Amino acid sequence: MGSAVFMPIIITILGLILREKFSNAFRAGITVGIGFIGINLVVGLMGKFVTPATKAMVERFGLNLNIIDVGWPVSSSIAFATSIVPFVFLGCFIINIIMLTTNLTKTLNIDIWNYWHFIITGALVQYATNSMILGIIGSLLTFIIILKIADYSAPKVQEYFGIPGVSLPHTETVCWAPLFIGLDKVYDKIPGFNKIKLDDKFIRNRFGFLGEPIILGIILGGFIGILAGYDVAGIATLAVNMSAVMFILPRMVAILMEGLTPLSEAAKSYMNERFPGKEVYIGLDAAVGTGSPMVITLSLLMIPITILLAVILPFNEVLPLVDIATLPFFVIWPVVASKGNLFRALISSILMMVGILFIATDLAPIVTNIAQSINFAFPEGAKMISSLDLGAHLVPYIIVKIFSFFVG
Repeated sequence: MGSAVFMPIIITILGLILREKFSNAFRAGITVGIGFIGINLVVGLMGKFVTPATKAMVERFGLNLNIIDVGWPVSSSIAFATSIVPFVFLGCFIINIIMLTTNLTKTLNIDIWNYWHFIITGALVQYATNSMILGIIGSLLTFIIILKIADYSAPKVQEYFGIPGVSLPHTETVCWAPLFIGLDKVYDKIPGFNKIKLDDKFIRNRFGFLGEPIILGIILGGFIGILAGYDVAGIATLAVNMSAVMFILPRMVAILMEGLTPLSEAAKSYMNERFPGKEVYIGLDAAVGTGSPMVITLSLLMIPITILLAVILPFNEVLPLVDIATLPFFVIWPVVASKGNLFRALISSILMMVGILFIATDLAPIVTNIAQSINFAFPEGAKMISSLDLGAHLVPYIIVKIFSFFVG
């Protein structure tokens, strides 16, 4: 049914468990669903215009790489096509409840749609080791690690996005949180570097009208159109649509949060009544962070940079295409860790993309083999496939390599 339908059901049931009136719980659930639909529409709008621009850049500059980025759908398809799915779903749910009751985590992960992030670890481990049991263990281990990282990073999420009582156990994003939180501390110690501050307030004050999100969208969209070799009409169309993304996406996230706020408050009241002093975070999809103007701005800046990195990195064989539209998800933690400092976030995002391209390239053979086994429809002319999204799954990649080394 997808997150837009499934999440309202989960939110409604959870609201009833937390002793909310059915009308309030149902309204909150539907509002969250509407928020997800809105976010998906705007991200889809971005993909509709950015993906052709990316292809135009690839053709214009004569890029010829062996592995095609087919996007996150192939990752989720591989995950949901494996035999471990029901075991992982049940195991993750039980583990989450046990960890909550024993104070091993504060996160109640209701982002069940994205459980495929944990399943994909098991799918890769199962293929690498030829063991279903090890695949399930790999999935559950990933789930536990992600919950702990979500707990650790939740205060920064709540502070930066202004969302109390929330954590983001979203594997492809939160995996990078400890690295960039630590890296930001390193930045603080570099003379000169630590004085550069390009946050939202500075940009607006320094550039005035040009620093407003809708104008930044026009500027960055037009720049991408120029790189793509578009004519004037094409550049203008891309520019206006990227401006629309900058303007509309934060409002879609606000709708989603309107539905989540009553649930968060109900969860706090419920836990305080039964477990005084016990704090619980509602674990959500990282989509709630994509509405930040700095996140959108950085994702647009990273489009040409990602193409450039794909060309110049000697180890890379992945041709970025479909997952270019998911860049807002990837750059969340560079932005949050740097407290919205665009300069630091850009440096961190470049380092992250180097890692993503390496992982996506390294996993391509196994991803290609699994995709062939489930009869995935390969793009015309593609012999090997991968995705930037899969490359962003840092913790699953490490777990797969460990299992492969000792058992595979």
